[in-house]
Amino acid sequence: MKTEPSYRNQAAWSRIQAHLPLKYRFTAADMPEEETWEWHGHKIHLDRYRRSDAPARVILFHGVGTNGRQMSTILGRPLAQSGIETVAVDMPGYGVTEVAPGSHVTYDDWVQAGTDFVAAEMARDPRPIFLYGLSAGGMLTYHVASRSRARVSGIVGMTFLDLRDRKVALGATLTPWLGRLSLPMLGLGKLPGLRSLKLPMRLVGKMHKLVNDRAAVREMMRDGTSAGNWAQLSFLQDFMTPKFDIEPEDFCVCPVLLTQPAEDGWTPLWMAKAFTDRIKKVPVRTVMLENASHYPIEEPGLTQMHDAIVAFIRENLATKTIRAVA
Repeated sequence: MKTEPSYRNQAAWSRIQAHLPLKYRFTAADMPEEETWEWHGHKIHLDRYRRSDAPARVILFHGVGTNGRQMSTILGRPLAQSGIETVAVDMPGYGVTEVAPGSHVTYDDWVQAGTDFVAAEMARDPRPIFLYGLSAGGMLTYHVASRSRARVSGIVGMTFLDLRDRKVALGATLTPWLGRLSLPMLGLGKLPGLRSLKLPMRLVGKMHKLVNDRAAVREMMRDGTSAGNWAQLSFLQDFMTPKFDIEPEDFCVCPVLLTQPAEDGWTPLWMAKAFTDRIKKVPVRTVMLENASHYPIEEPGLTQMHDAIVAFIRENLATKTIRAVA
């Protein structure tokens, strides 16, 4: 009998979490509940912390160098310990999610999967949903919120990269000269014979800047389900040329929180601000995380991120209550 996707059969996450502060490391008593969500032939893995009395829930999205278990480590469990229900999603191609045989995963698949998951969660439980996204997951929260509209109460991102901006795109690639050479070639991802071709993400983005601790980043680069991943050309082409359902000047879905690591060697603050500064119709707040890497494993940044998200959720729940009474 074939088993469901599970991190019980994968040891990389345990080696990676050993580089986090002690209180962020899982014990046998506080592991997340693992589930499988069937979506278009994919067996999408979920790490869930149920809190039936929680006033809100947070869906956690990873980026192109991380996975859902790494989101559970730095935020899923800490938020759950603060009374917020959480669920971390392994998007197709990452983590232990099983990709449908013969499929060509695109970034738009990620957006639609996230949107459909929000809808499924709201159908089973009406409590408010907030989205968190790390790295490329930050912009994923924006795209999912744009399609989900009223189903999403707030988005938190680190970071919001608009890769249509050539300066941002070149800054996010491994090197500017390699970006100038490779970005035009991603159009090959539209060709039927080349869509399934895979490239190592370490040659596309600055995976060596994922964490400032060299031992930690080496461990992540050895993990083929996160920083050591190889992505299909179909995904990379779509990822670098995303479609926007709502331009930032027109975005009025929900408030936005940018949690920016202060020591981010991959995507510095200006990259995210180039996008978030264009959002004028909803509140946008920026919180700097002291001493934190792109994938934040350091204090006090980790605690600052947790506290800022909890405050953001509480403030927006209070605002919704006031509006409902009025």
